[in-house]
Amino acid sequence: MKILCVIPSRINSTRLPRKPLLLIQDKPMVQWVYENASKCKILTKVVVATDSEEIAAVIKSCGGDIEFTSADLQTGSDRVAAVAKKYPDMEIVINLQGDEPFVKPKMLEQLVAPYLAGDRPEMTTLAYHLDMEKEYSTPDKVKVITNLNNDAIYFSRSPIPYFTGTIPNNVPVYHHIGIYAFRRDFLLKYTTLPRTPLELAESLEQLRILEHGYRIRVCLTAERTLEINKPEELAAAQDFKYNADR
Repeated sequence: MKILCVIPSRINSTRLPRKPLLLIQDKPMVQWVYENASKCKILTKVVVATDSEEIAAVIKSCGGDIEFTSADLQTGSDRVAAVAKKYPDMEIVINLQGDEPFVKPKMLEQLVAPYLAGDRPEMTTLAYHLDMEKEYSTPDKVKVITNLNNDAIYFSRSPIPYFTGTIPNNVPVYHHIGIYAFRRDFLLKYTTLPRTPLELAESLEQLRILEHGYRIRVCLTAERTLEINKPEELAAAQDFKYNADR
């Protein structure tokens, strides 16, 4: 199975200016993402999609591949789809966010495991068990709840579900990790779908898929990374201990 991994990376980040080029332990963030994804042996190709010559120069300097995309594209998924159009032989396309510097190869394997097993969901994503004490009520920790087939029912920044009593251990509520894999044919269709009310209300792009009636398979992982969106997370990354094999 041919799997394309695209890392959308734009330089005009609002919360952390020039985020892809910020140094983490003496290496630009986008280089961390590219090099760690490249360690995953099941991927056919890894590409950084960018509109920035500076980002392109960083990736080229470490021997990586880039594709230039228009600065007018609105979302990371749009940039990933623009690259996927150039690779018609690819069956599965991963959207690996450029703010996941400590992604592990094992996580990408878990993400595409349903496809390798012969299943054909339109899309997959990753999640791990939610820390109910620390993360349940935190808006910047996106929650996902699933059905009995591990397909997503809903994603939310709000605490979901509502518990009427003691919280049982077996309720399928997880901390969502914003890494996605698509069937290539569905990715190209998805980017043509109109934006939806819940997507706009929660500012969660993946809700568009659910609102249009498609499936997102939630793949569980025990791995936890450090997504970089805030100055304090960037500071924490300087001391983060990364081991690709653990």
